[in-house]
Amino acid sequence: MLKLLHLDDDLVAIDKPAGLLVHRSMLDRHETRFAVQLLRDQIGRRVIPVHRLDKGTSGVLVFAFERETAAALAAQFETRAVEKRYLAVVRGWPDEAGVIEHPLKVVRDEYELPIDGLAPPQEARTAYRRLATIELPVPDDRHPTSRYAWLELAPETGRRHQIRRHLKHISHPVIGDATYGKGRHNRMFAEQLGCARLLLHCAAMTLQHPRSGQVLALQADLSGDYASLLQRFGWDGELARVSRSFSGPESP
Repeated sequence: MLKLLHLDDDLVAIDKPAGLLVHRSMLDRHETRFAVQLLRDQIGRRVIPVHRLDKGTSGVLVFAFERETAAALAAQFETRAVEKRYLAVVRGWPDEAGVIEHPLKVVRDEYELPIDGLAPPQEARTAYRRLATIELPVPDDRHPTSRYAWLELAPETGRRHQIRRHLKHISHPVIGDATYGKGRHNRMFAEQLGCARLLLHCAAMTLQHPRSGQVLALQADLSGDYASLLQRFGWDGELARVSRSFSGPESP
């Protein structure tokens, strides 16, 4: 059963597990489970994805029931009216906070129509802040130890694979990223720490309900291997604080 974060007459939001495709794709022809199909069977209604999450990314995923609602919600994403917060474990120790401004070329999956190779890169901007760090006694190239950090990220634009590509650009790729990351570190987390997934999670999203106009705040808590890893690193206290911040200001 998929975890429902919100359900009303117009839309539904779920906490997508890592490793689940949003919909059928030629990119993974042998996959038989998709969020669209599972959710449709679970709630007994046709659903339309409003935005994307990569297969390996977990967290908040929004669907509409009607095309008009889907278009209205998609417009909020396109006009950058939706606020999103992601959590990622990365290689190395980035600055305590920063903004990555690095244009990105349009990328398409293999089965999609070809793109204009001469098209200029698109503006892309991602803000981040460092939540916690750790240094492990695992050799890394010429160094006797390996450093990792936990980040909160706010993508201000919505380019394909933006967070993963931006973190690679600043040499702090997401752990578990087979495309943009480092295989040595990915294998170490899988073999020694028991965590083989992409450590990227859409933890919170704020948008405007297309019918009522009310602000809808959605939150997906970390669980499973990702949450266990944070506990092992001693970051679970920081996780509790971050989760409270997503829920809004605390009462005095």
